[in-house]
Amino acid sequence: MGRVIAVANQKGGVGKTTTAINLASSFAAAEVNTLLVDCDPQSNATSGLGLAKDPDRINTYHVLMGAAGVEEAVRPTSMEQLWIIPSHKNLIGANLELVDAERREFRLRDALQPLRDRFQFIVLDCPPALDLLTLNALVAADAVLIPMQAEYFALEGITELLDTVERIRSSLNPELALEGVVLTMLDERTNLAQQVMAELKRFFGEKLCATTIPRNIRLAEAPSHGKPALVYDVRSRGAESYIRLAKEIIAHHLPVQEAPTEEASGAQEVAVAQTAEQEQVSEPAPEMDKSA
Repeated sequence: MGRVIAVANQKGGVGKTTTAINLASSFAAAEVNTLLVDCDPQSNATSGLGLAKDPDRINTYHVLMGAAGVEEAVRPTSMEQLWIIPSHKNLIGANLELVDAERREFRLRDALQPLRDRFQFIVLDCPPALDLLTLNALVAADAVLIPMQAEYFALEGITELLDTVERIRSSLNPELALEGVVLTMLDERTNLAQQVMAELKRFFGEKLCATTIPRNIRLAEAPSHGKPALVYDVRSRGAESYIRLAKEIIAHHLPVQEAPTEEASGAQEVAVAQTAEQEQVSEPAPEMDKSA
């Protein structure tokens, strides 16, 4: 039975989608069958894996509304062991259309049930709001992974999310666990970052992930090329950090015989790097990103 992890934080700009894309990709690079479900109407996880925005393609909206089967929505990606259920902006309508629907909080959970034996990890990219879409993701999940920045406003925002998780545990999903809190866009040189890390360590203990994600230009550039960071530049600090985070989570949940060895994982990373280099040779040089 696969493990479903919701990547959630109602605060925007903390690296949820970056974490969802690169964590799922790192699971796949470790030779673990992985599904990424884009639950955000902004559909950034979809475009971040190279899928064009297509209103006619079956997406998360159709799955939640019962208009299509979940198997029809699953799409392959450029990585051999990574699949995605894409999103589209029409998903925002589900917040209104599901209000009076039967079992509205369980729509995603029920839909994903047939896939749990096929994938060892299912990663849910949640929108930056505590709405019905996020609620569906948290009810469907076995655990929630919370990305956050080392800032005091982020500390205040996480309290609301933890309250929501507790209410969901008490009424809708008693098995919902905290996978961990991962610090993103971290600059360990600042006193503020050290203070916030110490406060989080005191509050969360072992639930604070040992792996942190640094600020890294390659992580920011990769989505504009429709690639996860480890395909765009496997040797970047950002890609290496997400690979370590994936190994940390895999070590907690997969049996020893299923967990990838260092040799196998290293070989897979080399293969990903070689593929990325071949793509870069065959592609024309991209224009300068004027939005940077």
